Amino acid sequence: MLIETAYAKINLALHVRRRREDGYHELETLFAFVDDGDRLSATPASQDALHTTGDFAAGIDDPFGNLVAKALGTLPHGRGWSVELDKRLPVAAGLGGGSADAGAVFRMVEQAHGLPDDWPARAAKLGADVPACVLSRTCVGTGTGTDLREIANDLAGTPVLLVNPRVAVPTGPVFKAWDGLDRGALPTGSVRTMALEGRNDLEAPAFSLCPVIMDVLVALRAHAPLLARMSGSGATCFALFETAAQRDEAAAALRRATPDWWQMAGALR
Repeated sequence: MLIETAYAKINLALHVRRRREDGYHELETLFAFVDDGDRLSATPASQDALHTTGDFAAGIDDPFGNLVAKALGTLPHGRGWSVELDKRLPVAAGLGGGSADAGAVFRMVEQAHGLPDDWPARAAKLGADVPACVLSRTCVGTGTGTDLREIANDLAGTPVLLVNPRVAVPTGPVFKAWDGLDRGALPTGSVRTMALEGRNDLEAPAFSLCPVIMDVLVALRAHAPLLARMSGSGATCFALFETAAQRDEAAAALRRATPDWWQMAGALR
């Protein structure tokens, strides 16, 4: 049996520079990954199969369109695999959940058979976040997010709290609502510098479509984190803390105040 974690992706910073003629957007983003996420296991089978369980299994209404199935379809992996997906991350949440699942499949195939040399191109065809999720290591993404440069992570081990108000926010409408203003490049320097001095240009359009995201950020910032920001196109927000005790105190307070919100506590990889 092969076992992998589909690590939750967060955008420590996300700068949208311009709309491209092909309909995509030119981005500069700082990808980081939390040490928890969905769980996948695979065993040999006569043909590929996907079985989904977990809190957010109901959010996957088309198993054949799921990125796990698509990843299996794009990679040579033997006769067939039966994959169990424990869907612990919310769907359409800014955490790259489907991309993280696909990334986990790529890593399982790498363990079992090795990856083809063109794996980055195959991953990019599945989604802009997928190549970064295959690596699941801190990196700067440019272009549509698929051009990656790994960077030493001086925030590795930093306690992090993820919070989602259990509202799905599709990516397309958020990008469409972006005002088109180029607010400048991603800062240079260490991961800590880029994160603290960067921004997420999709926060304002996401707030306009889903105002509760602002409530999540206000709630997180009330606990004096090192940084609190929306991830990706929302609705998940993250907070980085100096200590695990501060993170856990904030998590407990939010559970009491907003028991319906989803949360996950971990640390940056």
